[in-house]
Amino acid sequence: MTTFFSALLYYLVMKPISLLPHFLLYRLSDFIFLVFYYVIPYRKKVVLDNLRKSFPEKDEKEIQAICKKFYRHFTDLLLESLKNFSITRKQVVKRYRSVNTQLLDRLHNEGKSMILCGGHFANWEFWAVAAAPDFKHPLYALYSTLSNPYFDRKMRASRGKYGLNLISTKKYSLFLKDHIHKMQFTSVFAFDQSPSNPSKAVWVNFLGRDTAAQFGAEKYAKDYNLPVVFGHQYKTARGYYEVHYELVTEDPNSFDHGALTQRLYEILEKDIRQNPHLWLWTHRRWKHSR
Repeated sequence: MTTFFSALLYYLVMKPISLLPHFLLYRLSDFIFLVFYYVIPYRKKVVLDNLRKSFPEKDEKEIQAICKKFYRHFTDLLLESLKNFSITRKQVVKRYRSVNTQLLDRLHNEGKSMILCGGHFANWEFWAVAAAPDFKHPLYALYSTLSNPYFDRKMRASRGKYGLNLISTKKYSLFLKDHIHKMQFTSVFAFDQSPSNPSKAVWVNFLGRDTAAQFGAEKYAKDYNLPVVFGHQYKTARGYYEVHYELVTEDPNSFDHGALTQRLYEILEKDIRQNPHLWLWTHRRWKHSR
């Protein structure tokens, strides 16, 4: 897609949607839900297959109920992500609450950088625009560069508008090596994506299934002896979110190879089992086999 057509899509569709007040945004979300769930099902076979294999103890009625609830959240997530293009700091503060930032303050006061891990759960895009003030030191989130340069710039501007720094996964290793002894910072890993190269994955048990897992968070935590923190996200009401920070370890090298990654997946799985509709079931998470 050329820059011209990308700009047309952004200014004629995406930006106007982002300017809608929240009550109209959710009416649009309700309409898109009907389309995605009933009219032109969006990856519905993938979602149902993931749910059935992850929760074999649930009957079909329960699976269908989770699926429907997921699509209601999913369309909210899509529209809220567009809203981030124009959301004000005042709106962010109203809709986002963080808990246990004392943990973040303590690690900062002790002169420690840290690794923060989280999954594609609740609304990670909203966290990106909301969370930076929780941290006393700079926040760097790893991301994969979009193939479309225009939307890559827009995405980075949207996520970084209130303090988050974005760094390409391809450049992170060199960045860490150059900066770890010069400054304190937090590195953010969304660790639950399927690895692009399964030969370099570690294998964990996740939702009862053999799962290829990215090893980056564990590797860098061990290489530089960094504390690992998990960010739990909760949807407290439509459009309102809360984040709880949990210390996973301050001694990552006390874990055997792969055990820290397994621990992160266990924490995420607990959140998913409590609120299964809030995880991103549309992606083909188990496309790799051992």
